[in-house]
Amino acid sequence: MRGAAPQQTPKLQPAPRLMLRESVYESLKRLLMDNDLEPGTRLSIDGLARDLRVSQTPVREALFRCEAEGLVVRRPNAGYHVAPQLSRDALVDLYDLRLLLEPTAAARAATNATNDHRHAMDDAIRAMTPAVPGDGYQAYREFAEEDAKLHGTIATAAGNPLIAETLDRLRAHTHSYRLYFRHGIAEVTTTEHQAIRDMIHRRDPAGAETTMRTHLENSRIRLLAAYDDR
Repeated sequence: MRGAAPQQTPKLQPAPRLMLRESVYESLKRLLMDNDLEPGTRLSIDGLARDLRVSQTPVREALFRCEAEGLVVRRPNAGYHVAPQLSRDALVDLYDLRLLLEPTAAARAATNATNDHRHAMDDAIRAMTPAVPGDGYQAYREFAEEDAKLHGTIATAAGNPLIAETLDRLRAHTHSYRLYFRHGIAEVTTTEHQAIRDMIHRRDPAGAETTMRTHLENSRIRLLAAYDDR
């Protein structure tokens, strides 16, 4: 007698509401990241809901998430507005702080990283390598996400929660990519990421610190060029 065929577990699909919320969030984020709206522009929840043909609820949720990422600001009795872009001085200050924290984090990660941390770094770099973005948020979204994931993993692997929490609150990647992104930057950035990863894998604290510092200094130069192009 044949045994009963094993039951296959059905693949779970996102609930329609979750798909709608994510779709509205990505649509709004693309609008903000591509700078289609001038900083300070008031965002009408009702107007956005009409344009997207959805109710106001997913729009409110998307605005709340964008506020947490620093893309919009909420003003008392005035609703949501497009957040101002980072000024040149603010960008310099942001990278000054990153240069104080992330090279140290990379050095510590070279000593403290677990196999799980190393695998996560490998996965992030592998995922970003083929993603050579063109212009526009949609084109480089995956790259930006993996970039942030790599830096976050290194900060976590350092073993100092305060460093990881501080870098997360800076929202550095959101600000940077909203400011500027060109074809070709992904390739050179990925090469720099690979050098950092290699030093951490070799358990070389000095090498990890140096390659992270070089990467951040180069990144700042690339971003500062945005102000010269205006």
